[in-house]
Amino acid sequence: MSLPVRRRVLVATLDTLGERMAGPAIRAWELSSVLAERHDVRLVTFGECTRRSDRFVVERITVEDFRACVDDADVLIVQGYIGVAFPWLRTADVLMVADMYDPFHIESLEVQREDALGVRDQALASALGEINLQLGRADVVLCASDRQRDLWIGHLAAAGRINPLTYDADPSLTDLVRIVPFGISAEPPVRTEPAIRGVIPGISADDRVVLWGGGVYNWFDPLTLVHAIDRLRADVPDVRLVFMGMAHPNPDVPRMRMAVRTRELADELGLTGRHVFFNEEWVPYERRADFLLDADLGVSCHFPSLETQFSFRTRMLDYLWAGLPIVATEGDAFARIIAERDLGRVVPAEDPAALAAALRAELTDQVALARHRDNVREVAREFVWPVVLQPVVDLCEGAEPAADAARVRVDRSPRPALSASPARDARRVWRTLRTRGIRGVVDAVRLRLARRKGTH
Repeated sequence: MSLPVRRRVLVATLDTLGERMAGPAIRAWELSSVLAERHDVRLVTFGECTRRSDRFVVERITVEDFRACVDDADVLIVQGYIGVAFPWLRTADVLMVADMYDPFHIESLEVQREDALGVRDQALASALGEINLQLGRADVVLCASDRQRDLWIGHLAAAGRINPLTYDADPSLTDLVRIVPFGISAEPPVRTEPAIRGVIPGISADDRVVLWGGGVYNWFDPLTLVHAIDRLRADVPDVRLVFMGMAHPNPDVPRMRMAVRTRELADELGLTGRHVFFNEEWVPYERRADFLLDADLGVSCHFPSLETQFSFRTRMLDYLWAGLPIVATEGDAFARIIAERDLGRVVPAEDPAALAAALRAELTDQVALARHRDNVREVAREFVWPVVLQPVVDLCEGAEPAADAARVRVDRSPRPALSASPARDARRVWRTLRTRGIRGVVDAVRLRLARRKGTH
């Protein structure tokens, strides 16, 4: 396949593209913005779409539209559950990039943690089926960190993608698996109006604000943080913890049990409205700077788990962008950066005493706070979108199909659920796509997996 100099790039996401966007949508948007400087970019979603750009095409499409979009592209960048709904991607004549910065099979173990075992098995099987489809076809795989690169290389090896052809072409696999972390805007944040101090009742202009800069999900540990604030308030009575967004902008993301438990704990300890505050709505993407610049430091707490080891917390990038020192629990890739680059303080997981001590030291030691701010601003330059997305720019301008493309671009992908009638399966998938959309296909696959499990 010979690619033109100015390429037609199709970026496909399932997330909402609008005033309020979560991590996947933000990444797809920024990726499109950077690539639009040199290429003709089209960003499409199967979800809601109210956001517009004068630099690239952005639109909501139907499942019927997608094949024509792919046929018109030289490069396709996908994220999320795409392959299971469109198995014809396996043979599509397009350079396919799988954006795997979010290991969603591991995430599913946390998202469905309180569900019945059968539901959890379904979710994991669905995620693994999607991953196998994408990694079995992708010409390039994107990940967010060294740890994630090791994870996806293991998956690729299991899928037969690390073979004599790909190894001889590039023994380091640098071209096949590229590290592309989440990024931040190259433009510094600008406050348009106050968002926390003097705006949220109970928080004055001189209070010390600790910001939880994102959603409250089951795999985070805000409970230890609330307990730490309870310990801290006697020594630092003007400490104020603000949870920036309690409601996810994607309507398909369920409300997390951890969000409910966090509010209940704050109520029980008498902290709500005095030392702990909840912003009920997701902050619009363009307004998040107002919240970040009203804070003294950013915080992130999580549990010691597999999800933590392979995560790349996108909220940390917003802290870098705003020059906020960071207090975080150990265990993930970003905690290592905080410690090595002296960006704040790292504490053991599930240790409210250690967390309270770290917050106290950071909020009261102005010399250390200033040093950490300077270090954060320096490191932030390494994470601006044009820098972190350079590997994607390079691949759009010069990458060839994977060395084993002739092998993988054949219709032999494993099916998420086995069937004696492929034609009937194809008709069923297409019918579900037309009536219920792409998420309906995912749900249907999960249901069939559960039924098969029950007959064995």
